[in-house]
Parts: sequence; structure tokens; C-alpha cells
Amino acid sequence: MRTAVYAGSFDPPTNGHLWMIEQGLKLFDRLHVAIGSNPSKSYTFDVDTRIAMLQQSLPSCERLTISHFDNRYLVDYAEEVGAHYILRGIRSPNDYEYERVMRHINGDMAPKVTTTFLMPPRDIAELSSSMIKGLTGPEGWQDTVCRYVPAPVMEQLQAHYSK
Repeated sequence: MRTAVYAGSFDPPTNGHLWMIEQGLKLFDRLHVAIGSNPSKSYTFDVDTRIAMLQQSLPSCERLTISHFDNRYLVDYAEEVGAHYILRGIRSPNDYEYERVMRHINGDMAPKVTTTFLMPPRDIAELSSSMIKGLTGPEGWQDTVCRYVPAPVMEQLQAHYSK
């Protein structure tokens, strides 16, 4: 069984994340979407809210697991869940350089785990959680942001930023 892990902060999930998950389900028999915690980042939404946003934004699928891991390397998590693949997206040259280095480090740490890269289509290639958060706030932000996130995420963003 080909099992992969697609990890990120998903703070918040975007349509780009959903595209990656959809492609991952086409490529692999089982996909673990894993919310990782980076101690150097501060998050807008807690882990439970991010898990709920992903669950509400994706159709139920027995081949898909949404979970969280904390204070560990991604390759260690991948090995724990029986994944031999890590799925990563490349949106820009900066992403490529970072992901290239991480692929080699991960390969040193866990040689049996292969990193697979996908490049999203042009209409979502620029999406990131940071970009979404940067668009919120100014008058009319909802009309812009709703194009880039699924409806359950938009509801959470509106609730959060209306406080």
C-alpha cells in the first residue's frame, strides 16, 4: 500500500492545500494530512480548529486521515504511520530551494521515505496561509479572500476577524 504524509500548518487551509490533498489521494492509496507545530511560529487558529476546518472542507474518505504531530521530525511521524512518501508542494523558486534541502536532510534521516513534489496549477500557485491572513482586515476583505479558501474556512476567518 502506497501511503504518504502531506504536512503543513494549515493556518488556515486554502484551496491550494485542498488541491494538494486531492492530488495526493489520486497518487497514493492512503494519505495522512498532518498538522505540524513549529515552536517558532505563532498560530491564528488552534490545532483542533485547523483539524475541524480540514474535516469540514474535505469529503469523507476512508483513505484520508487528518491528524497532528508535535515536537518531532516529519520523517519520524511518516515512519510511525507507515508512510513511505512525503508529499510537498512547490509554488516558487524559494519553495524549491527550501524543499530540495529538506528532501536531502529527510533522506539522510529516513532513507526509506521518498519525497514527492507537486506543482499546483497557476490559478492557485500563489496561495499560502500567510497570504490569506495578510489579505484579511481591510474593508471588503471577505470578497477577496472567499475566492481562495473553502466555505468552512471562510466562516472561521469571518468569526475570528469580526471580534
